[in-house]
Amino acid sequence: MADKDIPDTLTDILLGLRLDGVEYGRCVTHEPWAVAFPPRPEATFHFIAQGNCWMRTQSTDWMPLHAGDALLLPRSTFHVMASSPEVPSVDIDTLARKVLSENLYLVNDVGHSSSCARDAGAAAAVESAAADAEPSHILFTGTMRFNLDPLHPLLAMMPDVMRARDLQQSDPAVLSMLEAMEREVTLNRIGACGILARLADVLAASIIRAWVECACSDATGWIAAVRCPQVGRVLAAVHRQPEREWSVAELADVMGTSRSSFIEKFSSTVGETPAKYVARVKMFQARHWIAREGMRVAVVANRLGYDSEASFSRAFKRIIGHPPSEARFG
Repeated sequence: MADKDIPDTLTDILLGLRLDGVEYGRCVTHEPWAVAFPPRPEATFHFIAQGNCWMRTQSTDWMPLHAGDALLLPRSTFHVMASSPEVPSVDIDTLARKVLSENLYLVNDVGHSSSCARDAGAAAAVESAAADAEPSHILFTGTMRFNLDPLHPLLAMMPDVMRARDLQQSDPAVLSMLEAMEREVTLNRIGACGILARLADVLAASIIRAWVECACSDATGWIAAVRCPQVGRVLAAVHRQPEREWSVAELADVMGTSRSSFIEKFSSTVGETPAKYVARVKMFQARHWIAREGMRVAVVANRLGYDSEASFSRAFKRIIGHPPSEARFG
């Protein structure tokens, strides 16, 4: 098959990843500062607009960041952003915010020995101290929820942190998007939340694309799958039609190879057998239909090709861990 006939797997998958529930903020900081972000069910993104800083998670050491870098944490694990690793951190939820409208906020004057709690006297002191000082850092940060189940195989294959180095230079449109997001925040116009959500879609997709393009060639898991044309074709097909009763022979045909070669290639790249991956995609799609769209269990079972609601329920419980009647997002 010619290269031009190979589908853009990344585009195909990203088109299906929509975000909603966006909370968006602009943080103006004065060093020294350090902010801790607790675990959340939503994805988190950060864009370093000004100044170099650091970030660490519970499973990683301090990572140096530079102006223009962007981060996406698909599962929003605990992490700390700081002007220096030595600075004690303050929980993001203790910081004084200027709320502009629902889910839109500004955090100003973070820093100055962490005098940034919700205290009138401390806030006044910070404001006075920062009056004549230029900010050392400006960060855009936000949280949003993927339209996929948080434990969906596609998201589970992503790393805890996806870093796009110097995103501003590699993708100049990002700066325009951030400026547009800031205008929506500051002008507080009708429909700002909806526009921010769509801009966040594009921003998150840009971070994922830059991360895929810049990642090392021996990467495994999600990046290896979407960068491999053969496996990528299979992933795209499964995610386009999760309700289809995919056989190994059909998936091997999609890859364009023998059944044995297909199973070996898919399993080594993705980390599990094709049958297990397809089954998990089906059940997490079912969970989405039930929890988000309110679809009846019998309808979902029929849509996924099960002979009976009972057989579907058994498969659902085996993979998800509870019966479909209890389906919900945490």
